[in-house]
Formats: sequence, structure tokens, C-alpha cells
Amino acid sequence: MKVLIAGLGNMGMSHALAHHTAGADLVLVNRSPVTLPKGMEGYPVYATFAEGLAAKPDLAVIATYSDSHADYACAAMEAGCHVFVEKPLATTVADARRVVDCAKRLRRKLVVGYILRHHPSWMRLIAEARALGGPYVFRLNLNQQSSGATWATHKQLMQTTSPIVDCGVHYVDVMCQITDAKPLRVHGMGLRLSDEIAPDMYNYGQFQVIFADGSVGWYEAGWGPMMSETAYFVKDIISPKGAVSIVSADGPGSDTVDGHVKVGVIRVHPAGGRDRIIDFPGEPGHQELCDAEQAYMRRAIADDIDLTRHMEDAVQSLAICLAADQSIRTGKVVEL
Repeated sequence: MKVLIAGLGNMGMSHALAHHTAGADLVLVNRSPVTLPKGMEGYPVYATFAEGLAAKPDLAVIATYSDSHADYACAAMEAGCHVFVEKPLATTVADARRVVDCAKRLRRKLVVGYILRHHPSWMRLIAEARALGGPYVFRLNLNQQSSGATWATHKQLMQTTSPIVDCGVHYVDVMCQITDAKPLRVHGMGLRLSDEIAPDMYNYGQFQVIFADGSVGWYEAGWGPMMSETAYFVKDIISPKGAVSIVSADGPGSDTVDGHVKVGVIRVHPAGGRDRIIDFPGEPGHQELCDAEQAYMRRAIADDIDLTRHMEDAVQSLAICLAADQSIRTGKVVEL
């Protein structure tokens, strides 16, 4: 398989390593010069996406900034490629729908980079929560105390996408997988905590979403050197029958990639009963999770996996987060 990797930042390079290890023939695209890891020096590196597509890849992996995702994904599918695109799928619901419609029309496989769908601990969390039964209270956050190069990346991302959209789609996707209920309305609030970002952007936000089954969700995300490390990792799901929570692992901190996905244990609390602890020794790190994502992408192509639910879920989670962004900017509740 010939695989085009567009965008060789943290995620793009990890996806490139995943396909390189699996024996793919890589075509790399990055708009600025890049130093490749040992063993990958021989792959061609192009400056534009069009040049990469001219090499006629079978699969395009898009890990560029969010505002290019929709156009690149559609161009790749029109050129004959299947597509893996990092989250968020697009920066508007209309563009996300355009990408999904393109995949359906051209019969291409489209996978969105929801890395938690491939994380054993998060898969178990979802199963344990569903077993409790709803309605649910979702309490999820991911605040990142960033500095140096990471803060520079966050400021670049905030030229087009707020933290609650960029990160929130992961956790709203988890909410939707657990409840299966239709989201009804969203209320958000946010604050600009730095003069280093645009006047119309905020680097801290939170929102509440109400679902048709009565479930309610809260999500919070903040980026920057001012963020606290005290409560950056809250992962609770509560129901009438009890609660299930991810207890953060000690160590990485919010400014590291593994700090975003590292799980200590899962605590299951039956209402009125004794807590049960589920441990995951040897859980996968960031690169192993990227390997799993790309292995799933290859299986989807080889086994013709039906990705309809996956694609529709990606549009729905994005719609909720964009509604939260709209609520923050307008000060009004947004009906979905």
C-alpha cells in the first residue's frame, strides 16, 4: 500500500511511523523542511498536498491544521484514495457533512482520528457505563498546562479552532457512544486568558449538553501556561445504579501526549455496594495507539468494514462542540 501522510507534526509523524513499521510505501507532505526519524530518510517529502496526490497513493492520512481537513479529504477521495483524517473532521458541520457525503458517493473508506476508540481502558469504560444503564451524568475534562513549543502549537491551533472543539470531540464522542440518545441543546461559556491569542478567541471553555434520554454532559478544556495541574483530568460517568471513573495515572502531566491518554485504573462504584477496581497493566502508549488506529484503517479497507455509524458519529460530536463554541460567542443556549 502506498500511503500519503500530510502534516508531519506530532500526530502525523506517529501515523507515518505506524505505516512505516507495517511496511507501507510512504509519500510525505509537509509545508516546511522536516527531519525524518532513522530509517525513514529515503521517503520523498513534498511541500504541497497536490504534489503528494500526484504520486497516486492508495490511502491519504491527513494530519494538517483543522481548517484544511475537509478540502484535503475530499480532494484525496476524488483522486482515488481512502482517507484517515485527524479530528476534528472539519471546522464547520457543513464541511463535515460534505466530507462524509463524498465518502459515501465515491465508496471510499473514511476514518476519523478518535484515538480513544482504540484505547482498551476507554473501551472498557464505555462498556461498564452502558452496563449500568442511564440516564447519565457525564463529567469530563482535559486542561493542558502548556508552555514553550506546546504553547506555540496551541496558539497556532487557536487561529482556527478553540480547545473545546479540538479536544472536545473526543469526549463528546464517548458521551454519545454511551447514551446513544439524540443531543438536544448546548450551553457554553469561555474566557480569553492570554493576550497572546486573537481578541475573538478564548483559551478556556466549558459547556453542558442535554440529551433526549435525560442524560446531561459537562466538558471543560483549557490551554496555556496559566492552567492548573490540580484537576486537569476528570473522567466520571454517573447513573442511578452507580458510577464508573478513570483514575489518572501518576507521572506524565497535562503538557505531554501520554498525559492525555494515560490511564491509572478504572473504578466502578455500584450504588450502595463495594467499589471494584479494574487495572490495565502494560496499557498502550501514544505510538501504540496510533499503530492501532492505522491497523484499523487498513482493516477497514481490506475487509470492507461498514463505516456509516463511525462517520455519522464524527459529524454529531463535531456539531455538539461547534454548538458549544457558538453558545460561548453569542451568550445563548443553542438548540440542536
